[in-house]
Amino acid sequence: MQDRVSSDAGGDWLRDLLAPVRKRLGEVIALSFIVNILAIAVPIFVLQVYDRVVFHGGLSTLQGLVIGVLIALAFDFALRQGRGRLLRAAATEIDVSLARSLYARITGAPLAMLESRPTAWWQALFRDAETVRNTFSGLSAVLVADLPFAVIFAIVIFVVAAPVAWVFLAVFPLFILLAWYSGRVVRAANESERRAVFDRDSMMAELIGGRTTIKALALQGPMRDAWELRHAAAVEEGLRRGASSDLFIHLGMTMMVLTTIATTTVGAIAILDQELSIGALVAANMLGGRIVQPFQQLVTNWRTFAATRQALARLGEVVNTAEEPARGAISVSRLQGTIWLDNVTFGYQAGRPPAIREARLKISTGLHGLVGANGSGKTTLLKLMQGLYRPDAGRVMLDDADISQYGREDLARAIGYVPQHTFLFAGTIRANIAVADPDASDDMIVDVAHLAGVHEAISALPDGYGAKVGEGGMELPGGIRQRIAIARALLGNPTVLLLDEPTGNLDGQATARLSHNLQALSEDRTVIAVTHSPALLEACQNIVLMEGGRITAAGPAAEMRARLTSGAGGRA
Repeated sequence: MQDRVSSDAGGDWLRDLLAPVRKRLGEVIALSFIVNILAIAVPIFVLQVYDRVVFHGGLSTLQGLVIGVLIALAFDFALRQGRGRLLRAAATEIDVSLARSLYARITGAPLAMLESRPTAWWQALFRDAETVRNTFSGLSAVLVADLPFAVIFAIVIFVVAAPVAWVFLAVFPLFILLAWYSGRVVRAANESERRAVFDRDSMMAELIGGRTTIKALALQGPMRDAWELRHAAAVEEGLRRGASSDLFIHLGMTMMVLTTIATTTVGAIAILDQELSIGALVAANMLGGRIVQPFQQLVTNWRTFAATRQALARLGEVVNTAEEPARGAISVSRLQGTIWLDNVTFGYQAGRPPAIREARLKISTGLHGLVGANGSGKTTLLKLMQGLYRPDAGRVMLDDADISQYGREDLARAIGYVPQHTFLFAGTIRANIAVADPDASDDMIVDVAHLAGVHEAISALPDGYGAKVGEGGMELPGGIRQRIAIARALLGNPTVLLLDEPTGNLDGQATARLSHNLQALSEDRTVIAVTHSPALLEACQNIVLMEGGRITAAGPAAEMRARLTSGAGGRA
């Protein structure tokens, strides 16, 4: 598909994304350094209490030590709060930047790319963005900030309790090895779980989207087995991932306890040999906990790091995708509306027969009907004319210029398009008609509603143009939705108007009125309608016939209608 990577591909997007973190990195490191220095206060306090206060009975010394350690704890709390605010601020900037970039890429991506993946996949990208934000603002970010300062605690242990310091040096490689290996296992399990959850959520999206069909055909029973299989697979993968994660967490906790036992054992021997004091051993155990705990947390949080890495990879795939330009090399003023298909071929997937084969056609001002059997390529041809798809071979020309030279916004203004399956946005009828031009006047909106033959139906509603359409327009009849979509396409006064089965939901009277209006519109613009309606075909000046992705015949409407009626060219 057309998911080519832009020139700024690679790690540039990630570098820009993490700029807020880099901007505050110096402050975070400085605060983390002070926090970890202050963390030495409590072990030193314990050391002094055991070795000086208890041994010598120095109550005044104890008073001074308590005051000092309380001051240190107050500073520690304030600094941790400050560091947390810095990380949250950076994470918020990351979240905003990433959300804007995702929105721009998703809305600006070629239609062929958007259609190549299910809706649930695109929705999951915003959950990936939340994963990234939470990682940079939560305990995982604090862990990364604190981990390098374990060296400070190791140095202090060597100073106050050298005989037991070697125990911690011995367990460092074991914790690092455990964290590395758990990362490999948990990352693979995490990805398997995500795929299973995605399959389940995709099916649920289909069930909700097709709720009318499911209710009408009572499909909840037949669909239950497929749903339960996918849900069971998601649960099974979740349990497998949880079992792997729990295994390494428990191993890490066991190693941490063993480290304490080893430290106490070695320290006890050193005390008996008069090489170490009891206070020094207790302080060493406390400092050792500050060394071992980050590595234990590293094992525990590895799933978060793995999920973040995978999320960044998926986000990078989308962020590095080139957007369709809003403006093209050619500026659009008022076009003549001539569309020329120059030997156009287009396929949805490589290795499969093309949907459009060597199409040649030139159409200008007038009302033209596009007919053919289902699957003959009519809808695909309209999308090629509108620039929603780009041909694999040949050219689509608009007023003697290749359509690729126009930007997406230019084409949207110049070519109005009404798909077969209309979609309305939640809101009012007025807002849906004026969605591309919110500043459109009421007169303009009423005018296009008249042209689409929907003004009377809207006026008959209690709230008129202020009536709510509901999700996807579900609160309105299909015929009104169809004509609102036509009015929406007409609002920008396009030179070319492409309509896919515009009368599919209309009764005979509404079809006749729309056909008359389209005839009037085609006097100074090019109107192409995919239709099977005899009334609309009767109004057409020319008819184009498609079969198997090819344009097999085109000509004046009277001749083509006679051909279609006789069955010589197939049925419309």
